[in-house]
Amino acid sequence: MNTRRDILAGTAAVAALGTGSARADTAGWDAALDRVASGPGAPPALAAIVVGRDGPLWTGARGVRRVGSADTATVGDLWHLGSNTKAMTAALYGRLVDAGRADWGATLSQLLPDVTMHEAWRDTPLTAVMGHVAGLSDDTSMGRSWLMTARADPRSLAEQRRALVEAMLAVPPAGTPGTFAYGNANYVVLGTVIETITGQPWEDVLRTGLFAPLGITTGGFGAPQGNQPWGHSGGRAIDPSGSFSDNPLALGPAGTAHMALADYARFLGVFLNDGGGFLSPETLAVLTRSVGQGRPPYGGGWLVLGGQPWAGGPALAHDGSNTMWYLSTWVAPGIGRAFVAASNDGNAGAQACRQLVPGLIQAG
Repeated sequence: MNTRRDILAGTAAVAALGTGSARADTAGWDAALDRVASGPGAPPALAAIVVGRDGPLWTGARGVRRVGSADTATVGDLWHLGSNTKAMTAALYGRLVDAGRADWGATLSQLLPDVTMHEAWRDTPLTAVMGHVAGLSDDTSMGRSWLMTARADPRSLAEQRRALVEAMLAVPPAGTPGTFAYGNANYVVLGTVIETITGQPWEDVLRTGLFAPLGITTGGFGAPQGNQPWGHSGGRAIDPSGSFSDNPLALGPAGTAHMALADYARFLGVFLNDGGGFLSPETLAVLTRSVGQGRPPYGGGWLVLGGQPWAGGPALAHDGSNTMWYLSTWVAPGIGRAFVAASNDGNAGAQACRQLVPGLIQAG
């Protein structure tokens, strides 16, 4: 589960890079991946992709799908996105705005009219929730006890999320409204808002409202099943069929999606092409603009970084992990590039991904 520290890790290293380049250097990208994948403390598997405005420019994968196996990782394997799912959930709400079914100025009481909430929440704008500045805290209803017992909950995922949101909003804010406090709770609320508007589970809305129109065919939820990489924790491979191979699936809108990197590139293309016909330019501008005075600046599922020399202007960034997988994404619309590093290890993979992304950027 992502924390504020995870989200900020590696930001300074990438922000300190020099001017970016629009040239493609596949040999350089291969070399960068080889360096990190063969270095000390390397994770079992490490994969990466560089995306241009027209799609993938290069992909690579090194290592094995699980410790103790000779089964090598491939560029077509599925990788857990962790909290990089948040940008997809925010984009779904943006699609509803574009369709006239939602509004950027809506408040929680307007969007969740059948939820009994403390007076302090009634006028909270949804954009504050998206930007982690509403005052929500995971500890209110999603603490350790919930994490250990939620998998046995017999209710549907939508019902579980509704119950979490009702518990969160029944009490005053645990945090300080207007102050950035990263928490999965914010995107569970956003997911419940989407379910309320559409009358469908978030998973179904993601399939029909994002996967299908973008041509994403490998998208799914939880740990990838079948002949795919396994997540790792403490150097141990975690069987994807086990109950604890991912966070409880009720956390879906905050971070349970997986897919192949080439499919993830389809989503990133939206941000490299001014919405790409999937989102209106106006909605894209909202999703990529920081909310209020929160620090660090955060928008619709992205850290929003001001002018960056390496990016030729503003950049978007986000890391994701369920503690058994790790994925780091940097998007530079100004040079038409997105850089992604993914690993099937939440510990060693974190350091590897943070090293690899700057290497990919420097390579071209």
